[in-house]
Amino acid sequence: MMHAPGLFWSKLGVALDLTGAIALASLALWLWPRRNRFGDVGPGILCALAITALWCLAIAALPIGAPGRDLVTFAESARNLSWLVVIYQLFADDGRNSSLAPIRPVIYALVFVELLHFGIELSLSRVGMNEQVQRIAFEFNVMFRLLVTVGGLVLVHNLYAGASRDSRPALRWPTIGLAGLWAFDLNLYTIAYLAAHWPAEIAALRGLAAIALAGFFAMAAARNAEDLRIRPSRAVTFQTFSLLVIGFYLVAMVAVAQWLSYAGGNFARLIELAFLTLASAIALVVLPSRRVRGWLKVMLAKHFFQHRYDYREEWLRFTRTIGSGGAEAMPLGQRVVQAMADVTDSPAGLLLCPGEHGDLTLAARWNWNDIDIPAGAISAAATTFFERTNFITDLDDWRAQGHAAEREMSGGLTVPAWLLAETRAWALVPLVHYERLVGLVVLARPQMVRKFDWEDFDLLRVIGQQLASYLAENASQEALAEASRFDDFHRRIAFVMHDIKNLASQFSLLARNAELHAEKPEFRADMLVTLRASSEKLNALIARLSRYGNGAVDKLEEVAGEQVVRAVMQRFHARPQVVLTQCEPLAITANAHSLEQVLVHLVQNAIDASRPDSPVFVSLTADGLAARFEVIDAGSGMSPEFVRTRLFKPFVSTKSGGFGIGAFEARELVRAMRGRLDVESREGLGSRFVVRVPLAAPGRLVDPTIPEDQKVA
Repeated sequence: MMHAPGLFWSKLGVALDLTGAIALASLALWLWPRRNRFGDVGPGILCALAITALWCLAIAALPIGAPGRDLVTFAESARNLSWLVVIYQLFADDGRNSSLAPIRPVIYALVFVELLHFGIELSLSRVGMNEQVQRIAFEFNVMFRLLVTVGGLVLVHNLYAGASRDSRPALRWPTIGLAGLWAFDLNLYTIAYLAAHWPAEIAALRGLAAIALAGFFAMAAARNAEDLRIRPSRAVTFQTFSLLVIGFYLVAMVAVAQWLSYAGGNFARLIELAFLTLASAIALVVLPSRRVRGWLKVMLAKHFFQHRYDYREEWLRFTRTIGSGGAEAMPLGQRVVQAMADVTDSPAGLLLCPGEHGDLTLAARWNWNDIDIPAGAISAAATTFFERTNFITDLDDWRAQGHAAEREMSGGLTVPAWLLAETRAWALVPLVHYERLVGLVVLARPQMVRKFDWEDFDLLRVIGQQLASYLAENASQEALAEASRFDDFHRRIAFVMHDIKNLASQFSLLARNAELHAEKPEFRADMLVTLRASSEKLNALIARLSRYGNGAVDKLEEVAGEQVVRAVMQRFHARPQVVLTQCEPLAITANAHSLEQVLVHLVQNAIDASRPDSPVFVSLTADGLAARFEVIDAGSGMSPEFVRTRLFKPFVSTKSGGFGIGAFEARELVRAMRGRLDVESREGLGSRFVVRVPLAAPGRLVDPTIPEDQKVA
């Protein structure tokens, strides 16, 4: 009596085989009036489907050991022969039966092997055999089946791989169905050969291959067969492929361990366990690594998908990154860098934006805090170049070509030395909005470095334009907010003017009454009270507004720069932390009062940002045709984003009760003196403010023929 597990597998096999026979027979009947959809191969496919249905029926009706089992062998041989004929007809339909010389001999050889196998199997079934002869006959039977299945798989592969691009859509589903049928047989007979007995549990599932064969041919016969495509998402493909790699690794690991247990002699168990431990440790370290994952993604995108990118997923990720908000969200500049870096799997990046003088300066950094960037990161000439060409620069190519790359660039782009020296810097992606460069993203080298292709360039340019629009919109919103703050400031000034007008009216009234009542003691007493009150109000108002002007200077004249510096030092003589490091005697063209006001503001800000024992250095030196005033501190410093977007914005102050226009007015005063105010700052390290104003007589500094007594003292 058959035991319970064997009975279960037997019933499951019968059910699957009957289902496969029904599916194949139904498909053959349905295709009969539609056989022209397969062209001249249609009748052969109908015949092969009918024979395969009979084979399934024979397996279901005649289990192993039942009388008439030879019918199953005959049905399987007929099935294989019919599909070999179909494959040859498909080659002939594509015109490759004559162009590919080995095809016909291979098919003839497989037909001969199949006929030989059936003849030997039929002969041996008529002769009584002992157990040893039966085992040898079983092995020969399995070997013949393996030869035919392997040959069939090779033919199916060449049928599809060698087809033209126009022919492949019609061959896609039939070749998948045949490959699945013979691939199942290959695994079945391989296990049977290695185990030296028939695996009934696996053989019970042969009906699944027949059902799949019917399904794939039904899809091939559908009217929209060319539009039917299996489109797994990239995430599912990557995870499935990763699981397959892990599975193959584990199977290989167990196989090698099993072999070591046989070959290890007395230490077999120890060697097996040591190998398993080492292999598991390697798997835990290597498989989760970013480099391996990056390699798998590149290989899958290259060989499994028509396009490198899943554009829907890229757009959703881009939207999530750039649109994230809330208190914990990163600043817009960092989100811009991250959105661009996610496309190429770059681990870090920088955002450079045009400064006041056209050169590109650091605006934001993402995961890249260990790189030192000069104040003028890239020259102003690059702005014009990127606006004209929208050129995505591969820095590895630039490093390889050297100066030859500069000659090839029509715009004369020069990549700065600090960027070429930084080996992590990989690519430059311009952000252009309406032919105006609003930013430049520097991408760090990913784990898996590859060459850019047309798809990379197209996607990076589109995302760059989108990011440029976000930055331009943000700048417009900030400009509107600044204009709104100016309107608010003007409204406040209107109240100040009203108070001044009232004071002026009081003074005018007091002056007129004084002409009439000046000799009266009572009037003189009231007049003193009124004058004292009005004077206090006016002084308070002046004290509030003394530091904030309109950025204009009354008069430019030749000024001794060292006298301005020493006047500033005199203002802070009670602060020993303010140190004058260098002071050259230089004659400059400026307004002494305005320049002193600027330096006082910068020094006071440096003191406020530093610890009481931290020095603030002040110096005056010549810098070409300009005088260079420096104020350096080792205080808290400022982020690039704050320097670029907030430091010189009016009405933005980090001090409690501050107006927020001190830095703004300082820069405007320097500009009014035809000078320039630059800032370099690092959070936690300190800041450097540099004021440059033109020299009054630059020729005296460079012409040695001028007598010493005529030089500016």
